[in-house]
Formats: sequence, structure tokens, C-alpha cells
Amino acid sequence: MKRMTAAIAGIGMAGILGSVFAFADPPSPSPSSGDGKSIFRFDTFGDEQLWTDTLQMQKVIANISPRTALSVGLKVDSDALPPDVIKAIKAGQVNLDDPGVTLELLKLNAVIGVVGKVVGPNNHLATVGITCALCHSTVDDSVTTGIGRRLDGWPNRTLNVGAIVALSPAVVDKTPFQSWGPGRFDARLQIFNGKRIVPLSSFTVPVLIAPAYGLKGVGFETYTGDGPISYWNNYVGVTQMGGHGSFSDPRINISVKQTPDLVTPKLPALLQYQLGLQAPPPPAGSFNQAAAQRGQDVFNNAGGCARCHKPPLFTDVLSGPDPKVPLLHSPFEVGTDPAYANRSATKQYRTTPLRALWQHPPYFHDGSAPNLLAVVNHYNSQFSLGLNDRQKADLVEYLKTL
Repeated sequence: MKRMTAAIAGIGMAGILGSVFAFADPPSPSPSSGDGKSIFRFDTFGDEQLWTDTLQMQKVIANISPRTALSVGLKVDSDALPPDVIKAIKAGQVNLDDPGVTLELLKLNAVIGVVGKVVGPNNHLATVGITCALCHSTVDDSVTTGIGRRLDGWPNRTLNVGAIVALSPAVVDKTPFQSWGPGRFDARLQIFNGKRIVPLSSFTVPVLIAPAYGLKGVGFETYTGDGPISYWNNYVGVTQMGGHGSFSDPRINISVKQTPDLVTPKLPALLQYQLGLQAPPPPAGSFNQAAAQRGQDVFNNAGGCARCHKPPLFTDVLSGPDPKVPLLHSPFEVGTDPAYANRSATKQYRTTPLRALWQHPPYFHDGSAPNLLAVVNHYNSQFSLGLNDRQKADLVEYLKTL
């Protein structure tokens, strides 16, 4: 590796990565219908038809530096980088303002959730597509901010999808997308039908990118309980990611059919991988144990939280008379904004399963509660619980344990 080590000494990361290829080929994952992990991380479902052919994002990304990419929440998988490159990044010997570095990272399949085909001696970015991991994975920042080991299933709450989409030369009205902000996405604003973008609403209501971990046994996992995980994977994979597949739901008057279907055959394997993603436990010392024990009593009794957030899954969505029909709540019952629900198939919200709450503030579907105390205060007022400050503080400590 002497050649690589010498390359580190001042020519920037593009040169460093260029020398890497003399020693190892970049990974070239080929997701199959039976490999859920690979599908989640690397399968674009043929959505280059949206991101390349329609949005022309390859023209944008080819001129974006790693620093800019990191600033809008894109992440880099350190496990895809050679050790010498990681050392160079940590030593500050990397030119993160060079768009050529971005292309080299794409060649290494190191940009999480983005698959780019870089060809020719001049590193021409021919196509670009996205995967499930773009929104539902992050990194542990073990190398530097935005660069580290993958954390599959964690919501990427720094990813500004709207800002990225707004960079497209094909997007004329950029205002709705620019209004979303980091960690938010509106899957009800428009769809892609395989040929063109079709508006669904005249206004945008972005919601928080949700965790994809801790879902086993929950049922009807979307904010509005429209269907199980694979229903949502299908909807997003086809109509939002732009995958070459088929999706139909007459309740929302959407029907997209494309052959061959590159999405539906892979849903079972994708589901199994997602169901295996465990919610991360709270870090040691992140909550007061004595207060949390008192807070559990508040949760189960004075606060009445367990009536809807039923342990062990902390939701009541499967508690109705027919487990095939979700038990849901009207926005007015729980005191939440009805705008997003009104554009869904159910017009209602399901009780959120409480998992790894320490990890993903803000809260509620729209992020309107900045912290757990704001959540407690909301329900204390909504249901006239009469909790005092001590009880509320204890309840917050218990919620941190979930």
C-alpha cells in the first residue's frame, strides 16, 4: 500500500481513491429477491427512470462536493472505504470541496442510499438512483460527522430530501420542497407513475421520516394505519422512489402498473429484513432510574398512557374486534393536526408504538413536539390529566427507557 500512502500526502481524496482501484475493485452489489438486507441497502428498483431520466439528478450530483452532500444529510458508509482513506479523512488530508471526490465515493458504493453509475476515464456520472436506506439509515459518525458505520433502520433526521429534489433542473416550483426541512418528507404531495410526476395535492404537509426498526408484531405501521409494512414499501417504492413496479389502492384513487415489476417480488425479503431490525436501547446513564420507575407508574395509572400505548408493543392498533382492521383514532380525539390524515386512505391516526424514543426527537407525525416533555404536556392538556410537574418529569424519564 505504499503507493496509496504516498497519494495521501497532498493530492486530495479524489487522487487517494483513484489509487485505491489499483488494489481492489469497488463493491458491486446485485440485490436479489431473496436478500432483504441487500435490497434495503442497494436496490433502486429501477428508479433511475425518475432520478435520472425525469429529475436529471445525475447532472446535479456530478457537480456537488462531499461537503455540500453532507450538509443536506447524505451519509457515507465507512465500511465501504479503504483504511487509508479513512485515515486521510481523520487527518484532514481530504479535499471535501472537490466534486470529483463525490464521484469516487459513488464508485465505491459508499454514499448510503444513492447508487450512481460512473463510467469512462473522465468519471462521467451516467445514472443515479436511490434506495430505501437513503431515508431509513444513518451512520454513527465514527469517522467524522456524516461518515461512519451504517445504522440501518434509524431515521435520517438530517436528510433534507426537499432541498435535494429542489436542485433538480426539472422542478419548476421548488417552494413546496424547500419548505420541508431536514428529516421530513411528504409522500402525499405527488406520485410518479412511471412516465411523469402527477400532483396529488395543492399544498404540502411533510411528516417526519419514521424509524424502520422495532416493527415486528406492530401491525399497520404507517402513521395513518393505511396498511402493513409491505403496503407502504410498495407505495413508496413505486410512487415516491420511482421504482419500475406496480401499486394500486382505490381508496386513494391511485393505480400504477409497469412491467416488469421490479418492486413487488422483493417485498417479502425486504419485510423480513426490516422485521429483524431491533430498536436501539437507551445509552447508559441517559435517564434517571429512580424517576423512571415512578414514571412507569404514572404511565400505567395517573397518566392513562397504557390505555392506548399498550405494552409490550405500546400501541393499540391491533386491539379492535377484527385484527385485520386497524383500530385508529381521529385527529380530534388525540388533538393532532388533521391535514396529513385527511389525505390518507383512513383519515385517522394509529397509536404510535413507543420505541427508542431517546433516539429520534422531535415527536408526533409532524414533529410538532420538540421533546418528550412537550409530548407529555400535550396529552396532559388534551385529556385533562392533571399531572403535576413531578409526575410529568418522572413520566419523561420513563419514556426515555422505551
